[in-house]
Amino acid sequence: MPLRKENRCTVPRVKQTLLKWIPVLSWLPRYSIRENAVGDFISGISVGIMHLPQGMAYALLASLPPVFGLYTSLFPVLVYFIFGTSRHVSIGTFAVISIMIGGVTEKLAPDGDFEFLNGTNGTGDVDIEAQDASRVQIACAITILTGIFQILLGLVRFGFVVTYLSEPLVRGYTTAAACHVTISQLKYIFGVKSRRFSGPLSQVYIMVDLCSRLPKTNVAELAVSLVALCVLVVVKELNACYSKKLPMPIPIELVVIIAATVISYFAGLNARYGIDVVGEIPSGLQAPRVPDVNLFSEVVGDAFAIAIVGYAINISLSKTFALKHGYKVDSNQELVALGLSNSIGAFFQCYCVTSSLSRSLIQESTGGKTQVAGVVSSIIVLITVLKIGSLFENLPKAVLSTIVYVNLKGMYKQFLDVGVLWKKNKVDLLVWLVTFTSTILFNLDLGLAMSVAFSLLTLIFRTQLPRYSILGQVRNTELYLDVDTYEEAKEIPGITVFCSSATICYTNAELYLEALQEKSGLDIGKLLTEKKRGVDRQKRREKKEKKKAEEEAKKQGGLTGEAPHPDLSLKELENRQWPDGTEAGGRGSNNGEVNQAYEPDAETSCHGDENATRACCDAVGGTGNHSIILDLSATSFVDTVAVKTLKNIFRDFGEIDVAIYLARCQVCVVEQLERADFFSESVTKNRLFATVHDAVLGILKRQEAPDADTYDYILDVPYITKM
Repeated sequence: MPLRKENRCTVPRVKQTLLKWIPVLSWLPRYSIRENAVGDFISGISVGIMHLPQGMAYALLASLPPVFGLYTSLFPVLVYFIFGTSRHVSIGTFAVISIMIGGVTEKLAPDGDFEFLNGTNGTGDVDIEAQDASRVQIACAITILTGIFQILLGLVRFGFVVTYLSEPLVRGYTTAAACHVTISQLKYIFGVKSRRFSGPLSQVYIMVDLCSRLPKTNVAELAVSLVALCVLVVVKELNACYSKKLPMPIPIELVVIIAATVISYFAGLNARYGIDVVGEIPSGLQAPRVPDVNLFSEVVGDAFAIAIVGYAINISLSKTFALKHGYKVDSNQELVALGLSNSIGAFFQCYCVTSSLSRSLIQESTGGKTQVAGVVSSIIVLITVLKIGSLFENLPKAVLSTIVYVNLKGMYKQFLDVGVLWKKNKVDLLVWLVTFTSTILFNLDLGLAMSVAFSLLTLIFRTQLPRYSILGQVRNTELYLDVDTYEEAKEIPGITVFCSSATICYTNAELYLEALQEKSGLDIGKLLTEKKRGVDRQKRREKKEKKKAEEEAKKQGGLTGEAPHPDLSLKELENRQWPDGTEAGGRGSNNGEVNQAYEPDAETSCHGDENATRACCDAVGGTGNHSIILDLSATSFVDTVAVKTLKNIFRDFGEIDVAIYLARCQVCVVEQLERADFFSESVTKNRLFATVHDAVLGILKRQEAPDADTYDYILDVPYITKM
């Protein structure tokens, strides 16, 4: 039985929706084993080997047991494989997100809440097991709430929110976060016990406390750290130098972990020298658990900040690889995929994830073509968790700290942004420095809020203070450029082209009008005042002359014995003949004054007063046909204030005989002007032109310039030259 028409339309629609929300269904059935399998397999093994040390090391940043870093490197990766749209990013633990989680877990579960008196030696100890359990609950609560935020933002198509995090802001923030990571790991490098601080200036307090404890440094732990650090740096530099010759990078992190574990076990570093080790790593997977929803109210702000930062890092890496390899990523679907990875992972004791720069580069450089490489890396992590995880119980924590330091190399290089931004853009440099400083001094959550607020302030500042310029034509071209910047750009006599570098809106509408008057040399308020005064003077003069004329008419009427008819006009009185045959307007000195008052010349015909008219004509360039073109190419929208400002410009400049025209208006702007009833009988759409050059040609045609030869340099004006 054939499907009805509406059913035939519904099936493709449902399929399209399903493929959109579950991207793996669109590419996995077409997966080419011959082209992609080998590269994905090698890439997956390489990334999986990196997941092991980084997972355990970054768990320490989150103040969690190392095994939870391995869980985080397993479950979220599988979820992203199903719902993600990027083929090359490696989802899992990341230093910045880990340190943000660690700041919350240490704040809500400090050591002081778990101290107890040791009955054996009478000293205060910390119940590590209870503390770890509490911090895991906090981390899971943050993770699921972060995932919910990301899913909701993705469903409402709010992926553009990351655009408010500019590149200088993100780079300054991650650089400051790298400094947080560095400070947090110094206690493991030197083998000292430092106090924990939270809130503003906490990093300063930590450094002061750490420096006071340096005399108690564990020399053996410091030696282990330096040796591991040297080996890691040297081999990673060799990997970078010979990356094209090596089939895959040397897994030096895994080698160092294995070597350090073996040496620590057989040399008894923990028992003999007091070197802090990882401790018990349970084998197998944990049963799913529902996160504690009672903690949501305490972590909601931190969860939202982590959601935005995690997504910003993920989408920036995703778009970078997509642009390089020629495919597209869906920013909203990436939000949903990341949110599902966090939400589902939270039930398996995972904490927040995002893309890792170091692992993503390895996944891409070793031949990875799809997220099948992520599945392979998850298998490596799963085998470790199930079978060999317990073998790393004697691994020194100092070695994990050195792994963290080495993997922060990319973020340390971002300090070079200061010199680059100094040369390129001072405002972006200011955003970078304010972000870095506020994040260092006020911690990651408050620092991010202050950074975004400052970045938006710079945007408002730049919108309110745009660059205003007068444009001139480059000879024999249709180009109109700033006359103050380009010497070849010359103004066209009688025409002023005014341009703003920003959208006209309520924040800068008044500034726009002031700049227009300043650049054009027309002070509207002053000119209108002069015009009003001139009209008033003219009315007084007319009244006075009329009175004189009436008195003169009465006096002359008495000579003929006739009284002037009350209904006779002043003009008729002037034209009456006297007995001697002469006209009334031709006798006496006063008659000349009357005629002068009622025979206006060219200069006084404009506004009625000679002085005001002359001032106005001088201001507009000595011609009543002066025109101004408003270049609105930078205006992407107009609000009610902008529409009102434009109306006032047309009205006020029109009163002093200056014609206003609009050029290069976007279609949406014209539609908004129509809806706002901007166009009328006095302001018609004939004032709109597609380009500045079209506006110039139209003005010259309307003026019917008699000296058309003056404008021969203007391109394509045949109707001007014919006149």
